[in-house]
Amino acid sequence: MSTVADDASRGARRRGANAGVLVALGAAVSFGMSGIFARGLIDAGWSPGAAVTVRMWVAALVLLVPTLLALRGRWRIVRRNLGMILFYGLLAVTAAQLCYFQAVAVMDVGIALLIEYTAPIAVVFWLWVRRGEKPGRRGLLGAALAFVGLVLMLDILTGAQVNLTGILFALGAMVGAATYFLLSGKGDTGLPPIALAGLGLLIGALGLTLAGAIGVLPFEWTTADVEYSVVTVPWFVPVAAMGVVATALAYVLGIASTRMLGSRLSSFIALSEVVAAMVFGALLLDQVPGPVQAIGGALVLAGVVVVKLGEADAVAPALVVEPVPVER
Repeated sequence: MSTVADDASRGARRRGANAGVLVALGAAVSFGMSGIFARGLIDAGWSPGAAVTVRMWVAALVLLVPTLLALRGRWRIVRRNLGMILFYGLLAVTAAQLCYFQAVAVMDVGIALLIEYTAPIAVVFWLWVRRGEKPGRRGLLGAALAFVGLVLMLDILTGAQVNLTGILFALGAMVGAATYFLLSGKGDTGLPPIALAGLGLLIGALGLTLAGAIGVLPFEWTTADVEYSVVTVPWFVPVAAMGVVATALAYVLGIASTRMLGSRLSSFIALSEVVAAMVFGALLLDQVPGPVQAIGGALVLAGVVVVKLGEADAVAPALVVEPVPVER
């Protein structure tokens, strides 16, 4: 009798895991669309600041009701964590997204995202320097692989022209993403993940709007049609898709997959966002990486995976990823 019950329980867990994988892949694909939507708007005459501001406002409004429901009767938690929420919204959300959009304005979407995805490597070394949490052999090996991959991916060795501005902005996005990993790993705040995402997006939208209003952030937009390699669409189509699909839906799917699979497995699957971004970039923007760049990108992904596998070698609880995001 107990054997039948155990088999039924294992079957239910297996079905739940399979569903979780599909949800996590949906989140990765959704996040991977943001760069191509943004690049289309930028090519049509939008400034990166305007594109990211509109993206945040659309997503923040979509998540407003779920955020309010999640915080019902729990506003004391918000007051207690107000400093962390502000830091999260301004650096982990706003700075990361703005730098990424600035990067994709001058370089390929997939390459910019790969540079941003070296963030886990940066977190490893931050914890080493800041807290003395020395990474294990896997962590060091993964960092070395990622560094070699980055050199190949940027095509430096062949003498190709490198857009330094784009690289610096992509590295800025990496710093924002690393901050996101560190803050999202705080398990003692009591904040529901969807509330942290909703509040972070709202703070980012307000901050960017203020920066645009006082002239600190260039804010240019147009109602001209947006052209992709296979289709031309009205401006509001990529705006809505970027805010609803590539941000709000992506966050919700990411949170759901984390609860179904756990942080470690869902963060591994999230690496498929890079693949999705490259596929969308090739299909809609004709951005096809060369052979050397493809090998470099594979090494960067391999390095991040090795670092993730080496998390158990180092006592680094802050590296646990809660995809509540970014990215992007």
